[in-house]
Amino acid sequence: MIGSADRDIRRSVFDWLTDQRAEHGEALPRTILESFELGGRRIPLIGPSGIWKPAACELPISISTVTSGPYTDTYDSRTQTLRYAYRGTDPQHRDNRGLRRAMLERVPLVYFHAVDRGLYAAGYPVFVIDDDPAALYFSMQVDDLSAALNETATGHALAEDEGEPRRAYVTATFRRRLHQVAFRERVIRAYHNSCALCRLRHLSLLDAAHITPDSDAEGEPLVSNGLALCKLHHAAFDAFFFAVRPDYTIEVRPSILAESDGPMLVVGLQQIHGQRIQLPTRTVHLPDRDRLARRYEGFRQAS
Repeated sequence: MIGSADRDIRRSVFDWLTDQRAEHGEALPRTILESFELGGRRIPLIGPSGIWKPAACELPISISTVTSGPYTDTYDSRTQTLRYAYRGTDPQHRDNRGLRRAMLERVPLVYFHAVDRGLYAAGYPVFVIDDDPAALYFSMQVDDLSAALNETATGHALAEDEGEPRRAYVTATFRRRLHQVAFRERVIRAYHNSCALCRLRHLSLLDAAHITPDSDAEGEPLVSNGLALCKLHHAAFDAFFFAVRPDYTIEVRPSILAESDGPMLVVGLQQIHGQRIQLPTRTVHLPDRDRLARRYEGFRQAS
C-alpha cells in the first residue's frame, strides 16, 4: 500500500485544484498545473507522458489527454465509465503497471482532459475500476470529492456497491462539463476573446451562448452553434430580449426598446438594435444562418 506521504500529496492536490478552478475557471492552463508546490517542493501535476508519476509520488498522480494525440479515450455510456488507453501496447510497461496498482489499492488520481491547446479541465478524484489488457485500456470513474475522502477516512472500501451509482452519476456529469468547457473555449477563441456585441474582453465575464440550446437534439457543441457573449448579453439572449437575424443584424424586442430604466438598459440593449455582430475570422466558425433563422422565429413569437 502507498504511504501516508503520497496520500497527503493527493489530498493537497485536490484542494489546490479546487482553489485554482475558483480563481481561473474550469479551463486550467498547463503552466499552472506544472507549478504546484507542497512544502517548498515543486510537484508538477502533468508531464510529458499521459500517465504521469512525479518523483514525489509512489504511483501516478494524473492521467491526461491531448487535443490531437496517438490514443483515443472514450466514454462508455453503457457502463458510465471513462476509457483510458494503455501507454503503448505492453501491459507491463511501468506506466500501465502504475495504473494497475492504483486500481488494486484504490488510489485516487486526477484526470486532465485537454479542452483546447494548453488548457485542461480537471476531474478528481478519479479511480481506475477495471483493466482490459486484451483491448489495451483501463476503465475509470470520477467520484464526488467529499464522499470519496469520507470513505477513505472511515475505512470503507471505495469500490463498495453503494458507491457505484454515485460514481456513475458523477462521471456522466463530468463528461457533460467537459463538453461545456470545451465549447466555451472554442467559441470564445473564435470570437477573439471578446463579446460579439459589446466587444468586452474580460474573459471571466464571457460565456459561450448556444443558438440551438444544448438540451435540443440538434444542439451540438459546434462553434457555428455558438456566440461569444458577455454575461449580460447572454442572459438577455436566452430571455429573447434580442435576437441575431440570419444576416447577423441584432434586433431588440420592441417592448425593451420602449422601456425607460436607466443608462444600463440604453447602453446594454437599446443601442445595439440594428447593429451587426462581430464575426469570427474563419468561415467554418460563422454562426449557422439556419439555426439563427429558427431562433429568430422563436424570438418573434416571444415578442
